[in-house]
Amino acid sequence: MKVVIAEKPSAAREIAVLLGANEKKDGYLAGNGYFVTWALGHLVGLGLPEDYGIKGFEKSSLPILPDPFLLTVRKQKIDAGYTADAGAQKQLKTIKYVVGLSDLIIVATDAGREGELIFRYIYEYLEFRKPFVRLWISNLTEKAIRKGLENLKPASELDGLYLAAQARSRADWLVGINASQALSLAQGDGVFSLGRVQTPTLALVCSRYLENKSFNIEPYWQLQLTHSRNFMLFTSISEKRWDNKRQAMDALRAIERNAATAWVSSVEIKNSTEQPPLLFDLTGLQKQASTDLSLSAGETLSIAQSLYEKQFISYPRTGSRSISADVWDEIPSLIKALGTRENFREAISTLKLGRLNKRIVSEAGVTDHHGLLPTERIPSALSGKETAIYNLIAGRLLEAVSEPCIKEITKVNLQVLHFDFILSGSRIIESGWRGVKARFLESGEPGQELPEIKRGDELKIKESAVLEKATSPPALYTEAGLLSVMENAGKKSQDLQERKILQAIGIGTPATRAAIIETLFDRKYIQRQGKSLIPTEKGLMVYELVKDKRIADVAMTAQWETELWKIENKEADAATFQKQMESYATSITKELLETPRPHDMVPDLCCPRCNINRLLITENMVKCPEKECRWVQFRNVCGVQISLADIEILLRTGRTPLLKGMKSRAGKSFDAYIVMNYKAETSFEFAKK
Repeated sequence: MKVVIAEKPSAAREIAVLLGANEKKDGYLAGNGYFVTWALGHLVGLGLPEDYGIKGFEKSSLPILPDPFLLTVRKQKIDAGYTADAGAQKQLKTIKYVVGLSDLIIVATDAGREGELIFRYIYEYLEFRKPFVRLWISNLTEKAIRKGLENLKPASELDGLYLAAQARSRADWLVGINASQALSLAQGDGVFSLGRVQTPTLALVCSRYLENKSFNIEPYWQLQLTHSRNFMLFTSISEKRWDNKRQAMDALRAIERNAATAWVSSVEIKNSTEQPPLLFDLTGLQKQASTDLSLSAGETLSIAQSLYEKQFISYPRTGSRSISADVWDEIPSLIKALGTRENFREAISTLKLGRLNKRIVSEAGVTDHHGLLPTERIPSALSGKETAIYNLIAGRLLEAVSEPCIKEITKVNLQVLHFDFILSGSRIIESGWRGVKARFLESGEPGQELPEIKRGDELKIKESAVLEKATSPPALYTEAGLLSVMENAGKKSQDLQERKILQAIGIGTPATRAAIIETLFDRKYIQRQGKSLIPTEKGLMVYELVKDKRIADVAMTAQWETELWKIENKEADAATFQKQMESYATSITKELLETPRPHDMVPDLCCPRCNINRLLITENMVKCPEKECRWVQFRNVCGVQISLADIEILLRTGRTPLLKGMKSRAGKSFDAYIVMNYKAETSFEFAKK
């Protein structure tokens, strides 16, 4: 007998059908000499401090350096701490039972670092000794599964991947547990969370936010002229920027009084060839979905995973944007299959299937999995969000195999009196890949079309105006922007040699970046402001405490990712990396325990009821320390976190600013003020409609 262990029931069912294991049992399927069961994600993980006999946060216990690390069943949080997940315990018993009846294990967890870790931790925890082989596939279609079963990989081929996954898991434990406990003990109120990847990501958001807020916006003025020729209207802009509006107006009046035309001093025309984009990797898909669809990275991954499990797309947790030569042979049939979807028919009709652009073929560009592709199984009924993500992936394939977009770029220099103006335009000569989804305005080139213009021509000035503009601060990160900087974190290194080494290394992996961002939301460290990500009061406080420490250094975290990549490729030793992490955990623990409390960040507020005591301020509440008084104001009111600035205004004026987006018990959204009467009792005052 053989047993197949998949990561989820949906994948197990697809494999079982092909193997003829059609008999349903409790937690597995059986038949034709096979058992097929599943892992339900991470059933086993690294033990918590209490599993080593360490309860609560004690300075004397730090740093915690397990030797050896313990594996435990997945746990659930309860009021008193953690308890083993009953569902995980039951499934582990099922896996142990079917493995006991089998001679060989076929590992069919997701083909990546985390999928490998899921199985190996189960294998170690249940103390298996049975031989195992690896099913390595990029999609769940029948064709892919059959091919994978015919080409099972020896377990030894994936040992490097497992060692890298285990090293990542232990490094995150060592840094996260010790740093979080040390900072929480040092600050004395509330629980703070730090992490190997989480903290440098928070640092990115906070530093950009502070740069944006401290930026000195300065106004400036330019002149704009509207010209007319051959029944076409187009505009030029002055090269000069005036810091003084009056001077700009003087220039405008001089032109209006003395010039009816602009003289063409030079014309530069050149063709620009814009190659099509490569396929999406997961991070690229998340960035595009954030920009086009306002979906979070987590939502995009969840939808893509659903499409994968329904066999509509290839494995989504990929860091590759290319495909290998053997996959290229399948591309024409994929495109023909997409022709059944009405929204792609016109684009496909312009493609020559025998002469497709092969730019996406790159053996070196493919890591564990190739770039995201649709499968030959075409969906007929999807949810709105699933349809949108599917169309992004399928549309990107059609763009990637299309011809380049060729544009004519024109730059014209004009003179009006003694002022220089610039006239820019572009014209599509061959739409190529940009014609697939009519993406003509995303390249940053000026969009206006121009008539034929040559040096020495005079262009009539129909209108003139002064434009008021302003210098722009660094833009706040959107989720797409944050994903991009996480992906390219190695480029932030100040050392040129180091930057060359790290240029292709990010922080986190395509599979984990969404979870890292979601963790920052869960910890109440960041929040959304429209499409932008901004830190919360708590997030800024944590940043101020750690910003000068290595734990917040993006480049250092990228270096760690480089070491993990080397371990995966058997170029570095996992044990040596763990020793480095233990040494770092020891040093950061010592640093954080000595971190002073940021008293200057906490306002000095007097109790409004007793008018004597200084209020105690924590993450969750503001309260009077005097037991007889007991005045308290909770910081989270109906789902909205009340800032200290709003608390100060409440105490000073008896009313907060209007708080928006609060939720009633029935789940209805409402806006209201918190008001305080002469007895220091608070209540809602609703905004008048």
